Amino acid sequence: MSVITITEQNFEQEVLQADKPVLVDFWAPWCGPCRMVGPFVEQIAGERGDIKVGKVNVDEEPALAAQFGIMSIPMLMVFKDGALYNKALGAQPKSKILELLN
Repeated sequence: MSVITITEQNFEQEVLQADKPVLVDFWAPWCGPCRMVGPFVEQIAGERGDIKVGKVNVDEEPALAAQFGIMSIPMLMVFKDGALYNKALGAQPKSKILELLN
């Protein structure tokens, strides 16, 4: 499965109403650590059919960033059954990102 672009318009449908866990990467193109995490997020999306993976560009979606109190990026959040289940701030190795899902 490919990475979904999450916006304020599709957040409820794609994340809160999802029938499986959703990994959401809050990022920005100018963020160096975000560029380090990005390939891992893409790999996980391709490898794990049991989850959904989405990215929120905080520059394009400031209301979503504010809703979740995003002050630093990258911020990885896992949602399950419409609720925040787990999160991690900063660049994470792929193994740590996978641990967030367990």
